[in-house]
Amino acid sequence: MIKISFSRIISFIYIFFYLILSRFAICQENFKKDFQNIENELNQRNFITLEKYFDKNERIDFKNKFIKLIEEFPDAEWKIIKSKSINANQHKLEMRLHGSKNLNGKKFKLKSNFNFVFNYDNGLIKKSNIQNNLTTIRSDDNQIDIQISIPDKVLTGSKYDIDIILNQPLEETIIAGGITEYQEQKLLNQSVPLEPLATGGIFKVSRAPLIPGTQTWTGIIAHPSGLISFTKTVNIVENF
Repeated sequence: MIKISFSRIISFIYIFFYLILSRFAICQENFKKDFQNIENELNQRNFITLEKYFDKNERIDFKNKFIKLIEEFPDAEWKIIKSKSINANQHKLEMRLHGSKNLNGKKFKLKSNFNFVFNYDNGLIKKSNIQNNLTTIRSDDNQIDIQISIPDKVLTGSKYDIDIILNQPLEETIIAGGITEYQEQKLLNQSVPLEPLATGGIFKVSRAPLIPGTQTWTGIIAHPSGLISFTKTVNIVENF
C-alpha cells in the first residue's frame, strides 16, 4: 500500500468551503441587483466592501481565510451562475470557482461547481450548506479522461455506488488511487491511502448515514500524467 499526505490539498478545500459557508447577508428582494456586485468584490479582493455582508463576529475569521485562499490560488475567481428561491425562506445560488497554483514546478488547477443553499432570517443567512459540490485540483492539464460518478443525493441508510473511472485504456500505465470519507475534525492529519488501480478506477459501495445531512468524499488519482484530487458532497435526505 502506498500512502500520500493529503493535508495540504485538504487545507485548500477546507479554505474554499469556509469562504463559501461564511454567511453573506443578502436579502431576496435585493439579490438580483446585488449579486453581480458581490461577485465583483470577491474577484477584486475587496474585503472592505465585503465586510458589510458579514456578522461582526465572523469578519476577522473570514478575512484570514480569504487571504489564505488568495495566497494558495492567486488567480481564484468566483462566478454566480444562477439564483433561485426554493421557498419563502430558503434560497439557492449556483456557483463556480476556479483558480490555479504553481507548486514544485507543476501547475495545479482548481475547479469547483456547487450549490450554496441558505435560509435568510433577520438580515443574516442561516442554516447554510453546500450541495451538489464537485471540486477537483489537478496537475495533468486535463490530459486524463476521468469520470467521477457519485450521486448528489441519496436516502438515509441506503447503499450507493462510488465510481471513479479512467476512460482511456491503461495498457502498461501504472496508476494508484484512493478515496476516503472527509472528516473535518481530522483536517491536519488526514491522508488518503493509495493502492495500485489495476481495474482502471476506484469502485466502492457505501452506506449513507441514518441521519440527514451531508457526506463528503475526498480522493486522489496518481497517474504518470499528473495528480488529480477530488471532493464530492452527497446530500443525505429522508425522502426525495
